[in-house]
Amino acid sequence: MADFRAITRQGLWANNPALVQILGMCPLLAVTTTVVNGLGLGLATMVTLVLSNGTVSIIRDWLKPEIRIPVFVMVIAAIVTAIELAMNAYVHDLYLALGIFIPLIVTNCSIIARAEAFASKNALLPSMLDGFMMGLGFTLVLVVLGSMREILGQGTWMADAHILFGEAARSWKVTVIDDYKGFLLAILPPGAFIGLGVLIAIKNVIDARGAKAVRQMPEPIVAGAEAEARA
Repeated sequence: MADFRAITRQGLWANNPALVQILGMCPLLAVTTTVVNGLGLGLATMVTLVLSNGTVSIIRDWLKPEIRIPVFVMVIAAIVTAIELAMNAYVHDLYLALGIFIPLIVTNCSIIARAEAFASKNALLPSMLDGFMMGLGFTLVLVVLGSMREILGQGTWMADAHILFGEAARSWKVTVIDDYKGFLLAILPPGAFIGLGVLIAIKNVIDARGAKAVRQMPEPIVAGAEAEARA
């Protein structure tokens, strides 16, 4: 029986695609100049993960090993194409802003990795939950990195929210720093690498402190904590 708590922890923290697996770096670093761009791409990736994991789980028993990976790629490509057409129709400005990085979701290694490592071996519900949590973990990193870069680079937060949420969201823009001249490095590719490095370093520090706290616990509690971590 699938451990839903472990699946959630793996996707959001312990095996986060961006901070631990270091997958999907190209779109993550390219589109996170603003929160809205990062959120838009993150949601598209999350939907792809959920649907592809679910589809792979359903058809897994009918696939021969030699054609498994090509079929997974075709499934992912079909889902991404549908998402791309939907974004073009309903959030056209965001579609234009993200550009080539929407179809490039097909090549995101984290999606094919979850199809092969998890969905092809598990039932429908756990597979879809795994896709959702991995997608949510990836999206959260996109949003946090986008927030850092937008605030440092432009002095705003949630600029152009209307391209994702509609005209009513025009007023959501927050000016964090008045009369800000901007910090060019933050919105350039090197700024993205630096920001991601900071996030990975913060996670590593938190993990190290957590491991140290576990080592200082009494032995019976340590054994229980280690068993939960392995789950």
